[in-house]
Amino acid sequence: MSDDDFHPGTIQRRERGFEGRLERCYAQDPAAVWAMLTEPRHLSQWLAPGTIELRRGGAVRIDFVDSGIVIDSTVMALEPQRILEYSWSSGQQPERPIRWELAAQAGGTRLTLSVRLPADEDVAKACAGFEGHLAMLAAALEGVPVRFPLELYLRARQHYQALLDA
Repeated sequence: MSDDDFHPGTIQRRERGFEGRLERCYAQDPAAVWAMLTEPRHLSQWLAPGTIELRRGGAVRIDFVDSGIVIDSTVMALEPQRILEYSWSSGQQPERPIRWELAAQAGGTRLTLSVRLPADEDVAKACAGFEGHLAMLAAALEGVPVRFPLELYLRARQHYQALLDA
C-alpha cells in the first residue's frame, strides 16, 4: 500500500468522548453500496455475518465469530440508500452510535462513516478497525474476496494514536 492509498479520517473530542469520521468514494452507485451495508449476504463479505431489520427500531445483529464480539442493537435512523445509524454495542454496554451516510456523486458514491465512542475507550483502535473494514468493503464492491488488512489496520492505528497524543 502506498501513501496515496492511505486517506485516514479524523477524530474529534466531544463532550462525552470522541467521534471518528472516515470518508470514502466508491465507483458504484448508492444502491450497490447500500446493499453491501444492509444485506446479510453482503455484510459477511466485508464486515461479519449479520442481519439488519431496515426500519427505525429494527434489530441489528452482527456476529464477529472469530473474536467473540457481537453487536446486538437497534436501528436509530434510517433513510433508505442514504442514512443508516445504530449502536456499535450490545446489552448493557455504553452506546457507540455509528452512522453510515451515502451521497451520490459523479462516478459513484461518497460514504461517510462516523462513530461516537465514550472517553474511556480506545478510539484509535476503533477507527483503525473501520479503516480495515472500509478497505474490505471496497474490495467486496469489486467482487474481490479479501481478508482483514492487518498491515493497514496497524498503520492506521498508529496514525490515529498520534492524532490523539498531539
